[in-house]
Amino acid sequence: MLILVDRSSSKPADLALPAEQPSEAAPAVALLFPGLPLSLIHELWCAAEAETCGLSMEEFSLVLSGVGERVNFGHPPGANPEPAQKAAFFRALHLAELALAHACALGREAAWQIFLSRYRASLTQAAYSITGSATLGQDLADSLYAELYGLRETGGERRSPLASYSGRGSLLGWLRTTLVQRFRDHHRRTHRETPLDDLDSPAPAATPISADLRLLTTAISKTLSGIAAEDRFLLAAYYLDRQTLLQIARTLAVHEATISRRLKRLADELRKKLLENLMMSGLGKAAAEEALGADPRDIEINLRKLLQTSQTSTFSNQAAPAVASDPA
Repeated sequence: MLILVDRSSSKPADLALPAEQPSEAAPAVALLFPGLPLSLIHELWCAAEAETCGLSMEEFSLVLSGVGERVNFGHPPGANPEPAQKAAFFRALHLAELALAHACALGREAAWQIFLSRYRASLTQAAYSITGSATLGQDLADSLYAELYGLRETGGERRSPLASYSGRGSLLGWLRTTLVQRFRDHHRRTHRETPLDDLDSPAPAATPISADLRLLTTAISKTLSGIAAEDRFLLAAYYLDRQTLLQIARTLAVHEATISRRLKRLADELRKKLLENLMMSGLGKAAAEEALGADPRDIEINLRKLLQTSQTSTFSNQAAPAVASDPA
């Protein structure tokens, strides 16, 4: 349930757009997104704070278009998503992390400064944990930094793996998964048989990741247990049962866009409440923000059990014969 660790969801869903919107890239952007208003792309660009990373709206549009086409906007191959479904897909992405990763892949200095300040310490500690060794962990982290920076050439061109990040999960989770994969690849290449513990001294002590994860697990349980039954139903239907927005909308006899906006608002509220609960548990604001970037696969929690008390009867026991019109 990645929504609970989304660093990029702090922006409201309904952003107030500036009176004057960029028009220079409008023709190119419009060609990339037939059927979608330019105001939506501008909204996503602003929500991602892409300009801070050095990405123009046209560049960010190319990123969004590539991600959407690669996974068919979150729908099965062969499906033809409607414009509203495409918009919901884009809004559900980790937009700020998507912009940051691709700006780094393009070599934007401002983006790299943000990346290093935000992720370097966490990645180095993760490398220590993966290898169980100070020296090997530092080597693994340094090797990944070089690869991400595009120092390795492919076909005569410098390419960064960050260009493959889709924004569908947290960037920190993607980075940690990449670390693990690189470590496994290294072992296969070198055929090492000596236990890592015999190769080097243990990694230096740091704030135990498991301790923060325990606090995060407790905070998630406390946060979810405190929300309304209908909200628990929405979370279970969308994130656990993988129902589409349209399916949920038909079940609840409301418009699909209403479900999309409600999920977005719920994500913002959950993130805010999670931060509050983490800070109440003794973490500082920076540490709480860092905890929200944990890989969800590291969190031992039964989300379905937490959400199973929800009942669709809270809304409506009848599916709508047709999707209701969207209230303004």
